[in-house]
Amino acid sequence: MEIISDVWVNWFEGEENGYNVCAFYEWRKHDFIELLDQVPLIKIDHALFDSIENDLQDLPQELLKDVRNRSVICKNNQREIIEYCFIATDGMRCIAADTLGYAIPVRKSRLIPRQESIVLEKAEKMLAEKYPMPVTQKKAYHLLSLSPDLMIGLTRRERQLKQLLFMALDQLHTTGSVEEMRYWFTEWFPTRYEESRHMTFDEAWHELISGMSAGWSERHASICERMIKGQSYFEKLWELEHGPKVQ
Repeated sequence: MEIISDVWVNWFEGEENGYNVCAFYEWRKHDFIELLDQVPLIKIDHALFDSIENDLQDLPQELLKDVRNRSVICKNNQREIIEYCFIATDGMRCIAADTLGYAIPVRKSRLIPRQESIVLEKAEKMLAEKYPMPVTQKKAYHLLSLSPDLMIGLTRRERQLKQLLFMALDQLHTTGSVEEMRYWFTEWFPTRYEESRHMTFDEAWHELISGMSAGWSERHASICERMIKGQSYFEKLWELEHGPKVQ
């Protein structure tokens, strides 16, 4: 274990998917950025790193014991101990995590490039700690937790808006009628209107999801904006990423 000093972190809280823990070049001024006076660095195996980065499962108790009370932050000219905070690396990647006193990595952050280089350099001389992997079921992706494959190549804004679109689609599936489903189907597939008139709710739904899953485009943005119109919570999320409120 090593101790790293003066570490900038940008905490993303409650994120179970690593693609939502944004790289340094995607950080924004209003993000929750802190400077840690010191934080322990641990080297772990690839499987445990994947679990920390892409899940919210309990961390090994041995890991928590090793890092307990070793992180420090200075607030209002006073040094405060952070109970379970650490940087993890598998020798190729690194991520900071803070449990907020729990057993799961509630907050996660990437590092700035200079500190990432320092961590990976130190990792070359470190041995990986052998922590037991928690017994968990294979992670299942769904509309409210999209597979990383569907986010490849997208910017932070595009990822956020794509998640918003699929939240709206999930709501449509829960509360929509067959006529409403057919309407949105033809909005996405305008040349298939006649075919849509004979589709069942589920047929239109599955084709709509399949058609929208790949990438992100102005067509995605347009249908998302129209689909969320009049829903204040969704409109607020849109505004945070895309500017003015939906009219």
